[in-house]
Amino acid sequence: MSAVSVHGVGTSHFGRQPDQDLVGLAAAAVSEAFADAGTDRVDAVWVGTVFGPAGCGPRVLRALGITGIPVITVETACASGTVAFAEAHEAVQSGRYGRVLALGIEQMSTAFDGAITPEPTDPEGRSGLAMPALYAMAAARYLHLGMVTLDQLAAVSVKNHAHALHNPRAQYAGKYTVEEVLASRMIADPLTLLQCCPTSDGAAAAVLAPSTGSGREIRVRGVAFRSGEAWNHRSGHVWGHDLVRDTAADAYAAAGLDDPGDIDVVEVHDAFTIGEIVTTEALGIAAPGEGGKAAATGVTALGGAQPVNPSGGLLSRGHPLGATGLAQVAEIVWQLRGQAGGRQVEDARLGLVETMGGGVSVLDGNACVVTVLERP
Repeated sequence: MSAVSVHGVGTSHFGRQPDQDLVGLAAAAVSEAFADAGTDRVDAVWVGTVFGPAGCGPRVLRALGITGIPVITVETACASGTVAFAEAHEAVQSGRYGRVLALGIEQMSTAFDGAITPEPTDPEGRSGLAMPALYAMAAARYLHLGMVTLDQLAAVSVKNHAHALHNPRAQYAGKYTVEEVLASRMIADPLTLLQCCPTSDGAAAAVLAPSTGSGREIRVRGVAFRSGEAWNHRSGHVWGHDLVRDTAADAYAAAGLDDPGDIDVVEVHDAFTIGEIVTTEALGIAAPGEGGKAAATGVTALGGAQPVNPSGGLLSRGHPLGATGLAQVAEIVWQLRGQAGGRQVEDARLGLVETMGGGVSVLDGNACVVTVLERP
């Protein structure tokens, strides 16, 4: 087993881009990742996408001149990009391939008019339970138990939109107040419009290869991937918490990390404000019932003790499902290299990415990947 590093990353811009097809989005991400890695050749490609048409991976790559090598497409809802990353890492670590590309792509603005339509083959989908409603249930539960306040929920949105002011690739950015967030249009009580991620198009890519010791490489210190167990309500936690907690434990063990407090910068799956709060608690970054307070008091803001989502997160950078996880990886790589500009976390050495795949399917989440990355 060889140590594996990220040698290069790249992304497109994120936002509603109906004039950009998958090829154009992928070209922006892959060309930047190849230039960053100093290569134009890989031995295999893992492609993460959720709503891409059948066979889109090889077709997109053909247009980029990447042919004649294995192309594996994976779909695990919102975690598709980081599952592609995890599988690419395993392929290099095991020696199966020498250099691998992980690519995430999604074009959603032409596929949906508004929110994603619930999946009718799932019992929850058949009943009309869309993702905003599912997360709203978690928020309502936290409010009922006194584990968060409305102002603390809104504080996550205020923080992440402010972070995105320093991210030129982000879909949305802005200086909002808690009052403005709470006054925005109600989507699924208690979650308002500014507490929900937007519909986005985009692509992100990473080149993985054995570590050589170069100062630009970012080592993959540990990565873990799990799918959810039956959601039987035996847990006292809200949906998704236990899957994130267990996946994080696997990743920490793989990384030899004893204290999550040692992590300097974090990118988590904040599709909705309550998602960041639950996830920071499940990761052990915040104590139970303290995730909202951490956002409201600046602990997880830039300049705080443990910044979360300096990119703006899904709420502000955008959430093109298949590309999201690799966009998170790219952000952490830039942070650990000191290339994040106005959103740079000072002297960041350890970074973490968490991506949670939604879609209920009578499971405690579709999939989750947690990755720990380290500066040499």
